[in-house]
Amino acid sequence: MIYTVTLNPAIDYVMHPVSLDMGFTNRSSSEEVYCGGNGINISTLLNELKVVNVAFGIAAGFTGDYLIKTLQDNGVSANFVRLKEGFTRINVKLNGIVMTMCNGMGPVITPDKVDELLERLECIAQGDTLILTGSIPKSLPEDMYDIIMKRLENRGVRFVVDAPGALLLKSLPAHPFLIKPNNHEVGRIFDASPETPEDCIPYAQKLHDQGAQNVIVSCGGHGSLLIDEHNEIHICPTVKIKLENATGAGDSMVAGFVAKTQAGASYDEALRFASACGTATAASKGIANRATIDRISAELDALIANK
Repeated sequence: MIYTVTLNPAIDYVMHPVSLDMGFTNRSSSEEVYCGGNGINISTLLNELKVVNVAFGIAAGFTGDYLIKTLQDNGVSANFVRLKEGFTRINVKLNGIVMTMCNGMGPVITPDKVDELLERLECIAQGDTLILTGSIPKSLPEDMYDIIMKRLENRGVRFVVDAPGALLLKSLPAHPFLIKPNNHEVGRIFDASPETPEDCIPYAQKLHDQGAQNVIVSCGGHGSLLIDEHNEIHICPTVKIKLENATGAGDSMVAGFVAKTQAGASYDEALRFASACGTATAASKGIANRATIDRISAELDALIANK
């Protein structure tokens, strides 16, 4: 079984302003509403792939009610701790000439609700995969992921971590099955400016040597890199698309890779499918549907075959 954890989910309110002038009233040509949060994005794509999974998280208020109901209506199994006060944050995304975002803070999460979440995670057992992704809310301990992993250590659980900076580095002693920074995150960690998968090899190797079993580094239009648990290097190109939405592309890569490896695919095949999932979401308004993933996957296979 695959489990995801979203500690600070959101309702993403996407607006398409005709123009954007500070200090004036601006008009939007259209709007969309999505359930957001890295773990939720992963669960949503896994659900699209018909891969059974459970989304854990913390929600509050009327926005939390909407989020849980929407997930359940879409077939995602949601196991969320409910807070007594506050409300699940709303992130406003202004998709104009460039994407501009204003993300909410989110509710205060009290210690008793943290304990309740940890108790719910006790169902995770040997052979299960737990995906920890996204930033930690300010009301939670900075080492929240470490707390979760230490609680579940020695159970044979596969950990997947996709988190920024220090959070990612702190996870490495737990030997996660997969980490997936992008090239810019790798650059911030190592004070460098890698752009291509080839540029990222020495930095991914360092992360691998520090404990990660598999390291994927996504590099946008340049493609992606995988150093697998056998220390073999895989590089995958990217299908050229019209970018519709960068939100959730990295999460979709994680979902695709985990789904394929759980099904017994080779690492090369899993990286290709992960790349197709990420690109498909980037070409969609929300998380990609299966038809788009299959189309992009076929285009990627043709691109690789013709190289």
